[in-house]
Amino acid sequence: MRRQIQTGGASAGSSRALRLDPLSLPVRFDAHDVRADGGLRQIELHRERVILRRAIGGMRMAVNVRVSDFRGIGCRGLDDDSGDAARMLVLLHRDPSLSVPLFVSDDAEEIEIAWQSWSEIFGLPRLPDEKPREPAQRRRRHHVISKRRPRFLVRRRAGHLLAAPQSFAGEREIIARS
Repeated sequence: MRRQIQTGGASAGSSRALRLDPLSLPVRFDAHDVRADGGLRQIELHRERVILRRAIGGMRMAVNVRVSDFRGIGCRGLDDDSGDAARMLVLLHRDPSLSVPLFVSDDAEEIEIAWQSWSEIFGLPRLPDEKPREPAQRRRRHHVISKRRPRFLVRRRAGHLLAAPQSFAGEREIIARS
C-alpha cells in the first residue's frame, strides 16, 4: 500500500516554516519562489525523484528531477532580521532554481541529526557551508607580456621573400611557336 502524500511541511506547533521528516516520504509542500507567479512553488518530494510545479507568466510547468541529479545536502545560514542563528538544510542542484529547502531550525544539534538522516535517505553527500568567494583581481592592462606576439603566432616565423619580384616592363615579348 502506498503512503499518502501530506499537504504542508510544517509540524504542529512549530514556529519555523519548514520541518520535513525524511521518514515520511513522499511529501508535498509549498516553498517560496521569487520568479513564480504568486511567489510560491509546489514541491513533491519522493525517495527517487523531486517534482517542482510552478507558474511563470501564466504558464504552468512541472519539472521532474531524479534525486541522483542533485549535488548533495547542504547547510546554509539564514539572514533573518530577528538576529537568531537559524540554519537551513537544502537539497542542492547545479541550477539554483531547482534547489529544494528541507529543514529549518536554530538548534545546531537538531540540524546535525536532520542533515545526517536526509543524507542517508537520499544517498547523497553532506556538503559544507558554501562561503561567498572573493572576485579575482583584475589583470593589469599595461604589462610587459602584452607587447609580445600572441602565443599562437610565436610558433610561426615572420615571412621573408626569397627573391624580389622581377619586372619585365618595356621589354619585347618573345613567343615561341612551333
